[in-house]
Amino acid sequence: MNDNKAFISKCNAFWLMLILIVSSFPVQAAGPTELVFLNWSDYMDPEILEEFRQRTGIAVKQTYFETDAARDELLVETGGRGFDVAVIDGTSIRILAKRGWLEPVDETDIPNLKHVDPRWRAVHEDAEVYSVPYFWGTLGIAYRKDLVPSPVSSWMDLLQPAEELYGSVAMISDTRDLIGVALKALGYSLNSTDQKQLHEAEALLQSQAPAVKTYKYVSRGESSALVNGQVVMSMMYNGGALEVQEYHDEIAFILPEEGSNIWVDYLSVLSASTNKAAAKHFIDFLNEPEIAARLAQAVHFASPNLSANALLPAEFKSDPVIYPSQEALEKSETYRRLPARAQKIRAAIFSRLVN
Repeated sequence: MNDNKAFISKCNAFWLMLILIVSSFPVQAAGPTELVFLNWSDYMDPEILEEFRQRTGIAVKQTYFETDAARDELLVETGGRGFDVAVIDGTSIRILAKRGWLEPVDETDIPNLKHVDPRWRAVHEDAEVYSVPYFWGTLGIAYRKDLVPSPVSSWMDLLQPAEELYGSVAMISDTRDLIGVALKALGYSLNSTDQKQLHEAEALLQSQAPAVKTYKYVSRGESSALVNGQVVMSMMYNGGALEVQEYHDEIAFILPEEGSNIWVDYLSVLSASTNKAAAKHFIDFLNEPEIAARLAQAVHFASPNLSANALLPAEFKSDPVIYPSQEALEKSETYRRLPARAQKIRAAIFSRLVN
């Protein structure tokens, strides 16, 4: 009997020791090992993604789109499945939310929302419910000072270029941007629904067409057409111009005197995501002030994160390309939702120009 008790006691001691040893091993929390991020190219710092992976064990794989329309087509094809987080332009949020593709977010999910400027959260309809501001900026003209014979200050310099520049102008293949700049050049609102004004804008763009080399957004790397001189003047977003400037000192950027578009990009969680909690954690991570400040400097755009702005270098905050003057902003506009008829007219204009 005593032998049995001793044996049982030894067995209990063995199992207790085994439990203690096993419990000392690090245990990985159950959860996703990868998020899929639908994004513009060159719109994220890889080092920040690596830091997120090191902290959480979650890798972020990026899938790129070239235009907002291309992103929407991809979402239509997939129903939003296969993506966890996406960059969404402000005017598309309401449409995508109505289709049931975007997950609501708030400070319970993303505590670092407290750092984000309320101004940018509420610029676009439903943005405050379904998204978190990522960056904001402007649309202007990037050009080669050494290859353009006259100073550039107006949209008309791009839309009615000197004859020697024919075949070396680049435009953006986006309905709103393309027609919007023509409307601004003519002194109209880029949100105009007036048919006469829209037809004037089309006539201006048709007259420019022989000068246009491409309706695709020029790349921002060392092989950019602006760097090698194949393109001497182009529609471009302000941060993209700063990126390509790093490869050629003669590239300049201006916000035209007529004003332009003030755009806001947002981060949204896709409703079809199977990793919603991790996706929200990723957005929260990007809004840590120190992370947001580093990211702004990496991509050369203005951060909507007020606490991040306090950490940015003075030269970054004083750069008029990144943070335009109040006067320039007052002449500029954000895109608004347009009636279906106006959208149809614009789509037809775009098709006649680009297709």
